[in-house]
Amino acid sequence: MDAQFLVSLTIILVTFALYIGIAIYNTAKQTSDFYVAGRGIPPIFNGMAIGADWMSAASFIGLAGTIMLLGYDGLAYIMGWTGGYLLLTFLLAPQLRKYGRYTVPEFIGDRYNSHTARVIAAICTIIISFTYSIGQLSGSGVVIGRLFEIDAKIGTLIGVVLIAFYSAFGGMKGITWTQVAQYIILIIAYIIPVIFMSLQITGNPAPWLSYGKIVEEMGALDRELGISEYFAPFTNGTKWQFLALMFTLIAGTAGLPHVIVRFYTVSTMKAARWSGAWALLFIGLLYLSAPAYAAFSRFILMTQVAGQKLSELPAWTASWVNTGKLQIADANGDGILQWSELIISNDIVVMATPEIANLGLFVIGLVAAGAMAAALSTAGGLMIAISSSFAHDIYYRVLKPNASEKNRLSVARWSIVVATVLAGLVALNPPGAITQIVAWAFALASGTFFPALLIGVWWKRSNTYGVISGMLAGLGVTLAYIFLAKYGGITILGIIDTGAGVFGATAAILTNVIVSLSTKPPSIKAQEEVLNLRYPEQMTYKDGEVWMD
Repeated sequence: MDAQFLVSLTIILVTFALYIGIAIYNTAKQTSDFYVAGRGIPPIFNGMAIGADWMSAASFIGLAGTIMLLGYDGLAYIMGWTGGYLLLTFLLAPQLRKYGRYTVPEFIGDRYNSHTARVIAAICTIIISFTYSIGQLSGSGVVIGRLFEIDAKIGTLIGVVLIAFYSAFGGMKGITWTQVAQYIILIIAYIIPVIFMSLQITGNPAPWLSYGKIVEEMGALDRELGISEYFAPFTNGTKWQFLALMFTLIAGTAGLPHVIVRFYTVSTMKAARWSGAWALLFIGLLYLSAPAYAAFSRFILMTQVAGQKLSELPAWTASWVNTGKLQIADANGDGILQWSELIISNDIVVMATPEIANLGLFVIGLVAAGAMAAALSTAGGLMIAISSSFAHDIYYRVLKPNASEKNRLSVARWSIVVATVLAGLVALNPPGAITQIVAWAFALASGTFFPALLIGVWWKRSNTYGVISGMLAGLGVTLAYIFLAKYGGITILGIIDTGAGVFGATAAILTNVIVSLSTKPPSIKAQEEVLNLRYPEQMTYKDGEVWMD
């Protein structure tokens, strides 16, 4: 065993012990603990948990790599993922918290007084969360595969075992406090390397201010090599694809069931709003750092790896070639590695950069621990979403309303184990890169839940027939476009599979409105409940004045 392996393994095992200890200490003993953490999480800690839940393997592992490979076009991911939180925080989260349910399908089922709508929403939750979890398990495979220098598929299987145990044990209560610890670990692990790289390359410890100079230098290198300039817009796709992807991620963020449920874990509407504000701050720390990470990584690869003799390449290249995520070929037979002969997966850029930049054993181990924290935290939230949709919305609310508390918890835990294993099997041979798979989940959320929730909260005339037909239309159109674009090569205005949500959301909104207006309106009581959602949770009298909570 080499020193790097021992250091990385030690750091990861210490963090795992911390997560398991927190989960055991906060074991869910009743269903309210398992699904909504007893609704007692303070906003600042809920913001951290949201940040960890949100900054998945796609953000930690894949985002900087995606920007490195796509340049300007990769910024759609940052603008979409952060913009969506503003939409969620101001338009949906407080209102959904006020309704006081456990899950998104439960809100839809009760808002429209329909078991059919509830079951369709639960199925949509399972599809979205399952798709998203494939990306997380694939990400954990990349980390574990590199750590043990084994195939990423074996690493994925190890990740399945860890996540199944970790998620099923503590429920939402255990996961929330574990995610607070995971956020602290992952953000430190992400920011330290980019600060070191900034110091190493520019002499400035503030990468957010210094990477612009490096981008300018890369422009000259790009022209010298005769390749598309890094900061030139729309070189990897059309303007319409950029806009469609950004919309898909914004709307998908506002409709992701495992993120929305985090706002149910606080006590009031006001706390829900503050949770969103804190989450945006914590998420922004990583997303503002990702472009700098991408620029520094690309600059180091272009200046210190490309152009070297194949026989003199650094040792880290052999390690990553073994994982299957890096390919090196001497296409022209000159013994020199050209930029065009280096094929690096965007999923390994963050993981490999500490080695590429020679940042030391501790930083390499810290990044590995941070990447595992990102994958585990999001996977835990996704598994709770799948579990609650099946065990609470389908099993308890529809199939067996007289089930005991003990029986409901048992079904919830077993559904997590089954879902994790099935997602892991698909992740052994993932259908795309991590960020691409995650974008599909966002497209599905933007085509189903975003229209259903937006209209459900802000339009009292929407009825049962409208929401059911809208969700089915959005789901069908989104899935059809993803498959046609990816496997059939059929696109509209150059919009590829990752921008499918724009078509799904349009279909869902139009269908919901047209069908609702063509059928009987909801009851007066239901319409009054919708109007009531838009106002503060309660009004109290204090010192002779009216105070709003």
